[in-house]
Amino acid sequence: MRALVEGVEVDGRHWIGGRRVDSPRKFAAISPIDEQPIAEIASGDVGEIDLAVNAAATAFQSWKKISREARAGYLHRIADIIESRVEQLSVVETRDNGSLLRSHRRGVMPRVAMNFRFFADWLLQLDHADFDVRGHRNHVSYDPSGVSAIITPWNAPLMLGTWRIAPALAAGCTVVYKPPEWAPLTASLLADITAEAGLPDGVFNVVQGLGREAGAALSRHPKIRRLSFTGSVPTAKTIAAAAAPNLVPLSFELGGKSPFIVFADCDLDLAVNTAIGQYDNAGQVCLAGTRILVEESIRDRFLEAFLAKAKAIKQGDPRDETSDIGPQISRPHFERVKGFVERAVGAGLKPALGGGPNETLGGLYFKPTLFVDPPETSEILREEVFGPVLCLQSFTTEAQAIEMANDTEYGLAAVVMTGDPARAERVTAAVNAGLVWNNCFFVRDLRQAFGGNGKSGIGREGGTWSFDFYCDVKNSVFAPTGWRK
Repeated sequence: MRALVEGVEVDGRHWIGGRRVDSPRKFAAISPIDEQPIAEIASGDVGEIDLAVNAAATAFQSWKKISREARAGYLHRIADIIESRVEQLSVVETRDNGSLLRSHRRGVMPRVAMNFRFFADWLLQLDHADFDVRGHRNHVSYDPSGVSAIITPWNAPLMLGTWRIAPALAAGCTVVYKPPEWAPLTASLLADITAEAGLPDGVFNVVQGLGREAGAALSRHPKIRRLSFTGSVPTAKTIAAAAAPNLVPLSFELGGKSPFIVFADCDLDLAVNTAIGQYDNAGQVCLAGTRILVEESIRDRFLEAFLAKAKAIKQGDPRDETSDIGPQISRPHFERVKGFVERAVGAGLKPALGGGPNETLGGLYFKPTLFVDPPETSEILREEVFGPVLCLQSFTTEAQAIEMANDTEYGLAAVVMTGDPARAERVTAAVNAGLVWNNCFFVRDLRQAFGGNGKSGIGREGGTWSFDFYCDVKNSVFAPTGWRK
């Protein structure tokens, strides 16, 4: 079951207990670039999940005992190999999920290596100062929790996967990873990399398969001690219900309908260029500021400049260095995005930009789209589309901007564009979001806490917060007396 993808050999089987494992059922990995099958993938279910979890549980008994320095060494070796294979990983993931090849080469895959390096280094300096209570010494330690289940989406599969896999391994947990069925290939390459790095058998496992089968079986497995999921709200509810009987701690990064607030005192060129960036990855970014809120006094100028820039976006084959955005991930997702736009048009809204498939390119390419002044209750304004579809509204006061920004069930991110530092502080404090960017976008440091409020998620990961999640944090109390000499 090996396939040649852009000249790179990829194994479509699972990786369990340090060996390749097949399944009788298969599914096809379909490239969004041309909707052609590119690999045959094993489709796991209860049996394969049970095999992987048991392999991880067995490996945990020795993995949890090795020193921090040894675990960090493994992670650095993984990072070394990733850095040597950036080109291979990039071309495979671009073919598999349709993201820009230039972005993978320059940013995404180097970040994958950084995920492992950062958490390896953070592990070595992870500490909590002892504190005294009436002469009793209190000591905080981080004990590995056990087998971690990690389920991630298709829009940045390897980067988002390793953002969880790396800290879990650093913490001393073992991992069962269920990659997205719409973009499964780089997870298999990662398994090969961990083997080359000498990671002990069973410490890292990959079970390919469909969410309703492999994902469901993993979520409810009684030996799972941590579960991290990135994806949609409906799927998160299903996972939470499955995991609830086992009282498994959960970390969820879910959807967003983030505000992009533009005040009249901003740098207009910076605001427009940053707003255009919300079409990145064909709109398939949970953090995107899809609700553009512009102060009324500059609305027309902003809109004119935005439309001029947006019309210059080049949509095309993501392997082409000149392409700015590529296709939607799959035919079902394309139809979902199209349905949102068609319902909005049917309700009387007229797109100021785009509004349908890119007829010139065909396939899964959907034009960058903008709706202006949609009604407050409209679906296109309130629900996450996860495509290249933005909405623009206007406001007159700072208070109104904050009210509009917070008028959502989500709370993942926000963008504030202003030339007034005091206003930036006020608005940032008032906006309901796990992450607020001021005069910038997509600046993410691995030390920071990351997660969403409301329907955008549960918990925080990043830096020490990741170890707080993947470990059982223990406090030990030592009395000043009673010790034998």
